[in-house]
Formats: sequence, structure tokens, C-alpha cells
Amino acid sequence: MTDNITSFADLALIEPLLRALKGENYATPTPIQAQAIPHLLAGRDLVGCAQTGTGKTAAFALPILQRLAIERRPAAAKGARALVLAPTRELALQIGESFRSYGRHLGLSHAVIFGGVGQQPQVGAMARGVQVLVATPGRLLDLINQRHLSLAGVEVFVLDEADRMLDMGFINDVRKIVAMLPRERQTLLFSATMPPAIAELAKRMLRDPAEVAVTPVASTVERIDQRVLHVSGDRKAPLLIDILRDPAVTRALVFTRTKHRANKVVRDLDRARIAADAIHGNKSQSARQRALADFRNGKCRVLVATDIAARGIDVDGVTHVINFDLPNEPESYVHRIGRTARAGASGVAISFCDGQERAYLRDIERLTRQRIFVTPTPEISAAAVAETAARPLLPGKPQSGEHGHAARHNAGRPADRHAAGRPTGQPRRFGRNRRKPAGHTGGGRHAAASAVGQ
Repeated sequence: MTDNITSFADLALIEPLLRALKGENYATPTPIQAQAIPHLLAGRDLVGCAQTGTGKTAAFALPILQRLAIERRPAAAKGARALVLAPTRELALQIGESFRSYGRHLGLSHAVIFGGVGQQPQVGAMARGVQVLVATPGRLLDLINQRHLSLAGVEVFVLDEADRMLDMGFINDVRKIVAMLPRERQTLLFSATMPPAIAELAKRMLRDPAEVAVTPVASTVERIDQRVLHVSGDRKAPLLIDILRDPAVTRALVFTRTKHRANKVVRDLDRARIAADAIHGNKSQSARQRALADFRNGKCRVLVATDIAARGIDVDGVTHVINFDLPNEPESYVHRIGRTARAGASGVAISFCDGQERAYLRDIERLTRQRIFVTPTPEISAAAVAETAARPLLPGKPQSGEHGHAARHNAGRPADRHAAGRPTGQPRRFGRNRRKPAGHTGGGRHAAASAVGQ
């Protein structure tokens, strides 16, 4: 069915949507868009197994917008005709922005509601009802319980990143929300992996669903050059500094297992004068949005994140994902590295593994069904070791707390300024164009057409 689909015009989308896509310079549908959109335009329920970065947001947003535009009617007060449920506020905001961009010529209202901010503007936005509502589970239930919001008029329901809902402990909230929805509705479920609890949820929620999968379940993106370096815990920070001094690392996302570790990594990078910021659950919503904006626009080329906070980060041009700590859940590895190699680009995923993390590495390789290439750990420069020593931060820098990060200090500096200073004779080891050692059989890279990213 999808072999003959070479443009969005082949998908029977209405002219205002095609005009919006042309304005975004999107021409060729991604595989999940080509597979899912015809089913959704026909009104079928759908299960989509797709990683982030495959274009799944457009895969459900475009047919929803088309349905609402063709079958025009006002939404009920305090209600919505389409509901999209997302696990994090960042992802909810990005989905809302996608609906705004794709529907710019349709005149359809939408709202985004999430926790961590005052509820009054969100209550006001819902007072007269909206066509599309994007929400996180907790705040949605809060507003329903306060009678500020009703789900009685929902015609289309989307559960996005269902496996992350499970990981974050939202599955019971999701079940409560589903129980409030009308029985007659179109239901869509998207998930990067399909653990038994999500498969059971899908069975209960959907009726005779179409099933689309653009990659094998839990597989990793082929265009990502994956490497692991065995390094002791005390050498991770100096090694990270040396890697980030490579000019080829133009935009890097660094993952840690805890919020405390994320803050410490940012302080170590600050001492080395590498612009970095942290994003995690202890940050206020405004601080998280500011850090993400600085990362997106290039003011800060390194973002250090925990798994939960990073869910929903949708930034083009991430050249490197660095696992400072390996995740203790192998599915999180799939989600992490999916932040690079988006929209047809290639990328590099580098993982640090100390002696206590080797079991995590084995679990990851078992899940992804491939061995991650072991790169010999390079000699760490004396300068990098010195710069992680316990000494005061830059003058005027807070030692800890919400604003103790490098982005505030380094705002406005060129992104590559901190890439200078490589010790004489030290090779550039981690650029995307480095040749792999002989015998390496890891996943290859391939070109892909420009398409709508998630």
C-alpha cells in the first residue's frame, strides 16, 4: 500500500494541510506516516510501534486535523473533540506546537494543559471548549475532578508513548481517563516498545485496530553509530570533557541516572568552560523550558538530562547522545539514543560503562539483539582531569540550586568557543566521520528523504 506513496499529496490530505506542510518544507512522508495516515483517515483504530523521531506526531496530527476540519462543529464547553495524552510536559508542548503548525490554515482551536504551572490560564482556555486538547495525565485528572473539564465529547483519543506512561507510573491514571471517554470513539496508541502491560491495555482500549510498525520492537535506529567505553566511575567526567572538546560534537545530549548526578556533571563541565545546562524533575517548568530553548537555538550545546525529564525532547541536529550512566532499564537506552539520527540524519551514541554497570550493558544488548562496539578507552588529558578537581566554580557562579548551571554564565557565547583547547597531539576520536576499526559489524548508516519529524 505504501510503495506508491511518494508525497503527502498521495495521502489524500486536504489542501490547507498540504499548504502547511509545504511551508514547513516537508515533502516525503516517513514510513509510519505513509502506513498510518490512510488507516486513520478511514476512521480505524490503530496501534503504532515506532520510536521517537520517526514522524509519528504528524502521523496522527494530520488525519485528526483533517477529520475536525471536514466535520466542523463546535466543541462543548469545557470539552474537546480530540484528546492527545502525553507523558511529560515537554512532549505535550511539542505536540501542541505541531498541531498549531500543521493546522495553521484551518482555524481550529487547541490547548495544552500540564502540571508544574498555575492552572487558571488552562481553565480559562478550556472554558468555551477546544477542538484539540493535549494533556499530561495528572493535570488532566485534576481539572476533571474540579469540574473544569469534561471528556464526554471526545471523538478521537491518542495515547502517545504508552511505554513511557508505564515507566513513569501513570498507567493507573491512563486507565481512569480511558474509563471516562465515550465508548464510540477512534483510538490510537503509539509506543516504542510493547511490554505485556501495554499490549493488554491496547487490547482493552482498541477495536479491531490496524497495526503499523516501522522498526522491529525495541530495535535501535540503524543510522546511529553505537559505541561503549569501559571506564571507571572517577574517570567518566574527565573523559566527557575530552569528548566534548571535539568540534565534531556540535550538539550533545548527556544522560545521567539521577538529578544529583546531572547537576554535578554540569558543574564539572562549567569548570572546563563547556557551556552546559541540566534538565530534570527538580527544575521549575520555566527553567526547563529555558534550558530546552537555549539547547535548541544553539546558545548551549550540551544538555544534561535524566530519563524522565528528557522524554519528549524533540531537537533537530543532536549529533551525539552520551550515556554518562547506563540506564538500569534497557528500554530507556532505546529512548535515549533515539534523540540523535532524526529526520534522516546520522548520529553517534557513546556509552560509559563502569564495573558496576556491566549487567546493564548485557541487558541492553539482549533487548536490542546486537552487540555494542567496544571502543578502547583513550588516554584522558591531564587538563581534563585537573578541570574536574574540587575547586571553586567561575566567579559569581552559584554552587548549587536551580540556577547553578553554565548556560546562564555562558549565554551568548559562540557554541564552538569551548571546543578549543584540545591538548597538543590528542586525536579527534568521536566525530561522526571517524572510520570504524576493521572487523566492526555494527549497524550501518543510510540516507533517508527529508520528512516530517516528530
